[in-house]
Amino acid sequence: MKLPRDLSGQELAKALTRLGYAQTRSHIRLTAQLGGEHHVTVPDHNPMRPRTLAKILSEVAKHHKLGRDELLELLFR
Repeated sequence: MKLPRDLSGQELAKALTRLGYAQTRSHIRLTAQLGGEHHVTVPDHNPMRPRTLAKILSEVAKHHKLGRDELLELLFR
């Protein structure tokens, strides 16, 4: 599955709530408790740069022990 090219920071933050993340700061800082505490900061840009999006999703996938395509399916199906 290809990375979305027109995704905003708010849209990514909303999608990450599917994995238990919740906004904990005003700069779209999300925290998940699943699999141990994990923090991710999402820039509120519309759209986000593909490289930035890829890096954030890579960190999330690694924490949840998921492949890239698995994570994209969970978040954007």
